[in-house]
Amino acid sequence: MTSPSTTAPLETGFASAFAALCLGAVAMGISPIFVRFAAADVGPFASAFWRVALSLPLLYAWMRFEEAKAPADAPRTSYSKGTILAGLAFSGDLFFWHLSILSTTVANATFFATTAPLFVILMVWLVLKQRVSRGTFVGLLLCLLGGAALIGQSLQVDPARIRGDLYGIATAFFFGLYFLAVGRARETAGAARVTFETGVITSAVLLVIATLFDTRVIPQTWQGVAALTAMAFISHAGGQGLLVLALGRLPPVFSSLVIFLEAVAAALFGWAILGEALTLVQSLGGALILIGIWAARPKQPQAPIG
Repeated sequence: MTSPSTTAPLETGFASAFAALCLGAVAMGISPIFVRFAAADVGPFASAFWRVALSLPLLYAWMRFEEAKAPADAPRTSYSKGTILAGLAFSGDLFFWHLSILSTTVANATFFATTAPLFVILMVWLVLKQRVSRGTFVGLLLCLLGGAALIGQSLQVDPARIRGDLYGIATAFFFGLYFLAVGRARETAGAARVTFETGVITSAVLLVIATLFDTRVIPQTWQGVAALTAMAFISHAGGQGLLVLALGRLPPVFSSLVIFLEAVAAALFGWAILGEALTLVQSLGGALILIGIWAARPKQPQAPIG
């Protein structure tokens, strides 16, 4: 038997779920631009806190709207084990991501963070004992090569930055754990409830972290407030919301590979908005990621004859 986590059939709604996942990746890919604009006002951990906290009213309204339209017998489990784990995992992801940025180059931090699908596949294969298709491994290899090409020219090997590189690997591990936890949480609750409750847990954890480690927590300028609000609405409510929505229908393993589009989007936004160079090698890296996602796509089983 094949595992639904690796070769789920292309049922009705797959196309819309895949589109939501792609849009979510793009929305999350623009977050470094907002962080750059908010950096003069708040510290890195405070930026992560506001990213989640400011989105909560919007996510709460979405949850109430979604559940008002849902059938009376629709699953609405509050703060399930999967949701709590997802909130803690996303807290770990943002915490170690910012530590990595502070302790190594942005290129190194980004590269190691993009290895999250590797941890998803290893956990599904070795811990959950589920079958992983050959196409998934091929897709992972192509996406990793593409991610390396996107930022490879800026990668630096420096023993002094090894701690920051390890923080980047920890980022990938927690983001991979987040994918699996959200997939489990979506079995008993809708996308809006999972996104909102995960955000409540994450923002509570990040508030403590920001208070302990940042000297600038409250934004002081309109630019800082605008950047943080935009990041909350677009990258978190939009990006994470669409991701959680898609994970209700798409396998976590495949979804984690699609998130490589976040790196492609970040490079394109950096080129279009910040004027950062986009080389031929980076363009080829983006193409490899697209090919890798196509190679790992869930296969539709053939209809029985007769």
